[in-house]
Amino acid sequence: MSRDDLPPGITVRALQGAELERHLDAVAGLRIAVFRDWPYLYDGSLAFERDYLQTYRESAQALLVGAFDGDRLVGASTSTPMEDHAAEFAAPLAGLGLPLTTILYGAESVVLPDYRGLGLGHRFFDLREDHARALGRSHVAYCSVQRPEHHPARPTQYRTNDAFWLGRGYAPLPGVIAEFSWRDVGDADESKKPLQFWMREL
Repeated sequence: MSRDDLPPGITVRALQGAELERHLDAVAGLRIAVFRDWPYLYDGSLAFERDYLQTYRESAQALLVGAFDGDRLVGASTSTPMEDHAAEFAAPLAGLGLPLTTILYGAESVVLPDYRGLGLGHRFFDLREDHARALGRSHVAYCSVQRPEHHPARPTQYRTNDAFWLGRGYAPLPGVIAEFSWRDVGDADESKKPLQFWMREL
């Protein structure tokens, strides 16, 4: 299957404004389900999600790329102008010499397990980068959580997304690390996690 082909009934759409907002509860459900697995181990709640996703309600230039099986949201990729996202993510970029107004921040891409391997990741990146160009942005950045190599929850056969990201033209920014807190599965309290920034110049 090529990047231009999807199975019957599967569509990918770029959503903004009221249409984006209408799907945010479904995005929350996807994040809770997908990020519960390694490496995020996120023990999510709808209350936490609604607070976190408020950014997309408030940012006029926010983007949701949604993958749908019929009317059901089965994958999602979100983006906002960097200056609109949480300060915890913007602050580490201060030393790069790039104004935040040149960067689109790609917050996450999540796909339910049964829909992986269909090329949705490429669709997400294509539409995210198209959105960045339409906004006059010169760079796209995102973060990936860093976990210890010998973490007890790490699956034996786990493979990172690094090869995919490198193939898309992205590279990690040495020493540019954000910190963000959430509760891990099995923990009573939230804890800070390091997140490595990746970036591409368009």
